[in-house]
Amino acid sequence: MMKPADLPDVIPVFPLPGALLLPRARLPLHLFEPRYLAMFEDCLKTPHRLIGMIQPCETPEGAEDRLHHIGCAGRLTQFSEMEDGRYMITLTGISRYRLGDECSGFAPYRRFEVDWGGFDKDLGNSEEDPDFGRAGFMDLLNRFFVNQGLSTDWETLTDADDELLINSLSMLLNFEPEEKQALLEAPSLTTRRETLVTLMEYALRGGSGQEMLQ
Repeated sequence: MMKPADLPDVIPVFPLPGALLLPRARLPLHLFEPRYLAMFEDCLKTPHRLIGMIQPCETPEGAEDRLHHIGCAGRLTQFSEMEDGRYMITLTGISRYRLGDECSGFAPYRRFEVDWGGFDKDLGNSEEDPDFGRAGFMDLLNRFFVNQGLSTDWETLTDADDELLINSLSMLLNFEPEEKQALLEAPSLTTRRETLVTLMEYALRGGSGQEMLQ
């Protein structure tokens, strides 16, 4: 387990709309752009092997470089090379961070100073959600899956602990990038679950605030 003293002051960042990484969760990624292949190769040379996932802001045309202020760094824990030079990698979430100043240099990818302050719980043990009403949540989730035409292994979901269930759904369900950002910035597992419930209920109302017939 990484300690605060192990976290670097500068990390490479990977802006990817809709790709959410959370502490202690795993995110598979497919790398093929030359700049991110270079980022991957440089990451392997560092002792921490961290890459910062972050959401680009929804901005007017011509302002595509703007990023949200909070992202989550993941440690490169697995990779495999494809025959054509692409890579499949897995990042394991370590801690959220706040963006500082962008670093200049010759790297083809973006690097930023980062502040890890305020996210101490990310480096600890799994969070619990003491107010979690699992039966009601699973009923809502089932209605949401039916509404969206989704299927899943319900036995695995039912057996998952609170953090794994809530964080996995936050990462995997097809919400808008700004909604993913809200899930990332939730200060606790309870707040993330409440946000997740709100998003599913909103989808069941057709995004209009009107109840759909179930």
